[in-house]
Amino acid sequence: MPELPEAESARTVIARSALGRRIVDVDDSDSYVCRPHEPGELRHALEGATLRAAHRRGKSLWCTVDTGGVLGVHLGMSGKIVIAAADGTEVDGGDNWEFGRLPGDYRHARFSLTFRDGGALHLIDPRRLGRIRLDPHLDDLGPDAADIDLPRFLSALGTGRTAIKARLLDQHALAGIGNLLADEILSRAALNPARPVRSLSDQERARLHESVVGAVGDALTGGGVHTLASVSQRHSRGRCPVDGTPLLKSSVGGRTSFWCPRHQGALQPSRPER
Repeated sequence: MPELPEAESARTVIARSALGRRIVDVDDSDSYVCRPHEPGELRHALEGATLRAAHRRGKSLWCTVDTGGVLGVHLGMSGKIVIAAADGTEVDGGDNWEFGRLPGDYRHARFSLTFRDGGALHLIDPRRLGRIRLDPHLDDLGPDAADIDLPRFLSALGTGRTAIKARLLDQHALAGIGNLLADEILSRAALNPARPVRSLSDQERARLHESVVGAVGDALTGGGVHTLASVSQRHSRGRCPVDGTPLLKSSVGGRTSFWCPRHQGALQPSRPER
């Protein structure tokens, strides 16, 4: 599942292999992924244009276009950006979080840009939960989790009754953290995911910030959230990577959570799963 590190990998692929290449064709026929645009609307806006720069905040990507527009990209639950050569050979991008697709398999391409040299950019998205749109609305996103400093983090965290994990997952408060990253962060911070934000001491808030920066940084360096220690233990027999305790599984903020009852505290999250 793409989170901030996977979105950054996709941005890097675009920046490295798609900028400055003239667009001669656009496949925007998937009206669900390209909603609210009608088929042909994106083609009309992008044909003859060149992508100038690739940007990211949280999980959202956008590219400025030399004709003045902005192309927004969201990877959804299974999306990835892949660059192909004129002969169809996959030359950049890839599968950091889904290993079932072979290089050169474009059956699940939901949106494509073809360049003047014959190469192409594809959004591969088996589950069709990604999104392509012109001039995306980004103002409601919180600060990016990759480089947030302590004062901005404390402001984003707030002081309410919301569970810590739910607040970390709130993209309006802090952009980029998904379910897997949140569990890793809370394990590092030794905090129970269901604790209300207002119960945190100043020391715990500072430790949580340090864990956010550390976990995001490690995932970026490693190539994705799948490289983090806790992710491989998200199963019925999973054990805490810190102390080896069997992990508990519960629903917090509507999301499945794995947590250690020993070093993350005895407070039971709501609705434990059996």
